Amino acid sequence: MRKNKTVIQVAIVFCLLPVFAKAQYFNDLYESLFVPSHNYIVNKSGGPILIDGKADDPSWGNAAWTDDFVDIEGLRMPLPALKTRVKMLWNNHYLYILAELEEPNIWCYYKTHDQIVFHENDFEIFIDPDCDTENYFEFELNACNTLFDLFLPKSYNNGGRADIGWDAHGFKSAVSVDGTLNNPTDKDKKWTVEVAIPFECLESKGKIPNPREGSVWKIDFSRVEWNTIIVNGLYRKVINPHTGRFQAENNWVWNPIGKINMHIPEKWGTLQFSNTTLK
Repeated sequence: MRKNKTVIQVAIVFCLLPVFAKAQYFNDLYESLFVPSHNYIVNKSGGPILIDGKADDPSWGNAAWTDDFVDIEGLRMPLPALKTRVKMLWNNHYLYILAELEEPNIWCYYKTHDQIVFHENDFEIFIDPDCDTENYFEFELNACNTLFDLFLPKSYNNGGRADIGWDAHGFKSAVSVDGTLNNPTDKDKKWTVEVAIPFECLESKGKIPNPREGSVWKIDFSRVEWNTIIVNGLYRKVINPHTGRFQAENNWVWNPIGKINMHIPEKWGTLQFSNTTLK
């Protein structure tokens, strides 16, 4: 009887193997979609913030950094080769963002407003002030401090079309480079982006909730990083010899989305406003 019981148990295990395999496939495919969202508590600045890309205002020294960025597909993917992190502040007029991007080869050639900046290495900001996953804003900056700003009434997946003609009036930004820009003969350390986004410019597309103690917005950040080679002293993106197209870029983010698509606002992190003032 014991022998027959053992045979039955083994048979059951073999019968369930396909089920286990499918379950594992499901986990591998979807686990990153269920990662809890990050939350950042943004405190008020205790004084004026000079937007110069240097982050030497006293309040910045007391603001917390976010966790380091991860791959857009989540922790099942390798960690980024280069470190990226963000900190934030606010006052009654602006949301301030400071991003630090580790980079041994700092380059950029786009210098005209609203060029498609993500075709180069860039830093990106996504903001949904009322958390409805519609009517959200995107800001992209390269190391030349070239801005690509746009508004989306709804996500691309839901039939949205980007309003690239929208301009963030009053938007301030600056970039500082710890190294030398567009010089492939040396190794750089990092570039720093400092941004002031006026609440007033966001209201150009409709009334937004005025931030106050406890207000929550949806927000996320992305870094696009291309593989490059040097051609005649210039940085050039690597071409895949099998497709004739550029190698796929790296997408590193604060809050992972689970797939290569930043336009899923439901998966962004959250920003919680606090009246606590940092001196």
